[in-house]
Formats: sequence, structure tokens, C-alpha cells
Amino acid sequence: MTTTTAVIDLDLPGPTISRHVYGHFAEHLGRCIYGGFWVGEDSPVPNVRGIRADVVEALRALHIPNLRWPGGCFADDYHWRDGIGPRDQRPRMVNSHWGDVVEDNAFGTHEFMDLCDLLGADPYVSGNIGSGTVAEMSDWVEYLTRADDSPMAALRRANGRDEPWRVPFWGLGNEAWGCGGNLRVEQFASMARQYATYARDQGGNALYRIAAGASDADYHWTEVLMRSFDDLAQDPAAPAGPFQAVSLHYYTMSGPWSDKGSATEFTTDEWYLTLSRARYVDELLTRHSTVMDRYDPHRKVGLVVDEWGTWWNVEPGTNPGFLYQQNTLRDALVASVHLDAFHTHADRVVMANIAQTVNVLQAMILTDPDSGALVLTPTYHVFAMNTGHHDAASLAVHLRDVETRDVDGRSLPMVSASASTKDDTALVSLSNLDADAARTIVLDLRGRDVVGHTAHVLTAPALNAHNTAEAPSTVAPAPHAGVRAHPRGLEVDLPAHSYVTVALDLR
Repeated sequence: MTTTTAVIDLDLPGPTISRHVYGHFAEHLGRCIYGGFWVGEDSPVPNVRGIRADVVEALRALHIPNLRWPGGCFADDYHWRDGIGPRDQRPRMVNSHWGDVVEDNAFGTHEFMDLCDLLGADPYVSGNIGSGTVAEMSDWVEYLTRADDSPMAALRRANGRDEPWRVPFWGLGNEAWGCGGNLRVEQFASMARQYATYARDQGGNALYRIAAGASDADYHWTEVLMRSFDDLAQDPAAPAGPFQAVSLHYYTMSGPWSDKGSATEFTTDEWYLTLSRARYVDELLTRHSTVMDRYDPHRKVGLVVDEWGTWWNVEPGTNPGFLYQQNTLRDALVASVHLDAFHTHADRVVMANIAQTVNVLQAMILTDPDSGALVLTPTYHVFAMNTGHHDAASLAVHLRDVETRDVDGRSLPMVSASASTKDDTALVSLSNLDADAARTIVLDLRGRDVVGHTAHVLTAPALNAHNTAEAPSTVAPAPHAGVRAHPRGLEVDLPAHSYVTVALDLR
């Protein structure tokens, strides 16, 4: 087997990898909010003001940078005034998108902001364009962020919160091409400008407004949104406005929407097909960025991948509208491939939000509704192993002699990699996508001296290995002894179907 080489110039830092590409997403969907984050103050599950304490602790360990809420499709049915004031007086609502269940609005604006405070995360509020009004969104911004005696600030104080919150990220609708209104892009582009104008900066709170963008390869949607800006090319120093970013949604699955495949029962061919489709995100980012570059050569407008991850058929016996799925080693490598792509495109990708945080789709955490047990998923561990990339300068990784496999008309490299540097350290992330074969990779490290290293590996005997309440550590990171000195730098063993990080001390 040919030895792969990764050439990394440690002294040539590139664009900064924003910590916000490690963002998360919490929608009113299934057991993400109710039973995931929110258990209520009277619950036997340990909680802080109704928010589940062990979930907060686990996410704080990831240094979670931001949390997107309340949706998703739910956001364009959500009217924020229904979720404030005394809980026993809040009106009920029908969650028509996800299970057609009735919610009591116990978890609303104040509870979400309390959650963000406990997490140490920046709030990313997704506003309602689909069924809301301009005035409704404008009032919500004022309620959250204005400090004086304005009508909405007074209402906030009447509900128990004196000081305004800091809300840096604001979503202008969600999936406007589908559940957010079934709008044509030309129509939505005008609406996004209007809503953004009235989502005002209040006092010292500056909003970063994110317009609902494209799905998958809908480059026309991105192009029309970019055309809606005033001339971005004229003055490199002038800020983008009236919104500052556009979003992109992309989900990975091994089948069509009608039968997306099982989370845990899959063939080796499905393993490779899934990883090939995960790697397709790099092409999507390249092509959407190229469209954006045409109108925004100075890259003032950010690209926010605020929904990404695997989407499988729900676990047997669970509510099909709740999107509960298990999370295997395959999901972990889907995550690592995506994060490598976000690192590579750090000059344009300013934020990303995996879908979703607890009990829904490619979750970080699963909670057992009967025992109350908490399980950390393989995907959680990839995020934990990658915290060293947060706000670090990206490093180009030049791979040589990489074996490939033809999958569904595309060439899938068996190794995915990225790297970054911060102060006198660097972190190299390596994924071996080969289902069966181990391989060795030489890290050709140039430009700075490496004076120490530590490594960790995430793998398991079976491709579909996953964690449960009965076996919570089936897939968990461990120290990796398979790293040796090499004349060019380091030689790293990559077990079959594994994820490895190597942390470097530099001089």
C-alpha cells in the first residue's frame, strides 16, 4: 500500500477558522427542546431553572460557540409573544411540521436566553418571515436588545428581565424556498432586505443578519440574493448591508428522501456512498463561494451552513415526526469530512450549525426518555477532539499519493485532512475513510520545529458501532500511540475507519 504524505507549512497561516463553524441547532422538534434541553423545574432530572444540568455540562465541555433556535421550519410558525410571561398563562400552539403535536410554550425567549447564558454560547435567533410580520420581528429584536424605556424593553422588564441581552446573530427566515413560505427567490430577496432593515441594531447590540439561503446545489438562489445587495465591489472597507450573510442547507443520506437509509444497519457500499455524499459539501462550498465572489470580491458577505448533517430513517418504533436516529462511527466521519471542508473554506464560511443538538438527526447527545440516562454520541467526540481548531489560523494540507475509490460517479479519497495553528501549537485532523484497510500517513511538517506531540484516535471494531445507555463508551476517543518520528516530521498510523487528531507543540 502506498504511503500517503501530507505536506503542511506550519509558518504559512491562512484565514482564521471561526469557532462559530462548530455551532449547534436546537429546533422545537421531537425531544430536542422538551425532554432534551427542557425538563421543567419540577423534574426529578437535575436541572437549573428547568434546563437539564448534565446536557449543559456536556455541551460546555465542547466550548459550544452558538446555538440556533427556534428552528428550522418551526421558526416560521413561531410567534414570540406566545412564549413570554407566566408559563401557566401562555397559549398553546400546534407544531404542524414535526409530529402535529400541541406545545404549551413553556420554553420561550427567556428560557432560551437563560440556556445560552448557562452554555456560554452566543444566541442565534431565527426570525419568522413565513407567517410573521415585519413589525413582529422588529419588536422581538427590541424586546431582546434595547436598554431604555421603550415599549418592548418595558415589556421585557415586566416579565422579569431588567437588562437587555446580547444577541449577535439573527436569521431572516428559514428555507424560504420550502417550509418557510414556498417563495420564489426574487420575492424572498426583496422581503429579506425589508425585514433586515427593520431588524435594527439597538444600542450597542449589532446584529449579524443572515438571509435564508439555498438548499444543496441551488446556485440560482445564491446568485439572486447576492444581486440584491448594493454594489459590494466598490469600496473594500464599506460594510455589507442590509444583511451580512446568506445561508446554505445540505443533508447527507444514503438513499432518496422517501427511504434515506438506516442509521445503524447499512452495507459497506452504503458506508462509502454516505462518505462520498458528505465530501460533496466541499464542491457545494466552492461553487456557492464562486457565485458570491462574482458580486462580492472582497468577501464582505459570509456563508453560513446553518443546517448540515446526516438524515436517516427514524429508529423503529419512534414517532416518524420526531426524527430520532442513532449515531454511529459513520456519522462521526461524516462530521469530520464536513469540518475539514469548513476549515478549507474559512475565508468564506463564517458559521455552521449541525442538525441537531439533542435527540434529533445527527445529535451530539441522546437522552433516554425512560431512565433519563445521557449518552454522548460519536459525533460529539469529533467535536470535542477538534476544539483546538476554534479561532485558529487554517493551514493548507497538501495530500500526496492518496488512494481513491470510485463511488456513485465520483472519486472518493480515502484520507481527509485539515490543520490549523494558534500561538505555539498546531492541530492536525486526519480521517481514514477506508472501511477495511489501515494506512500510514507521513506528516511532512515544514517552517517550524515540532518539539512535542500528543495524539488521540476515535474508532471501533464495527462500522455501525454506536453508544447506548447500556454501553456509553463503545465509540470513544483514546490516546493514540501510533505516532513516530520521521525524517520529514511525523509518521501516523490510521486504523481502518478511524479519526485521529495530532496536537503539535511548536518552536
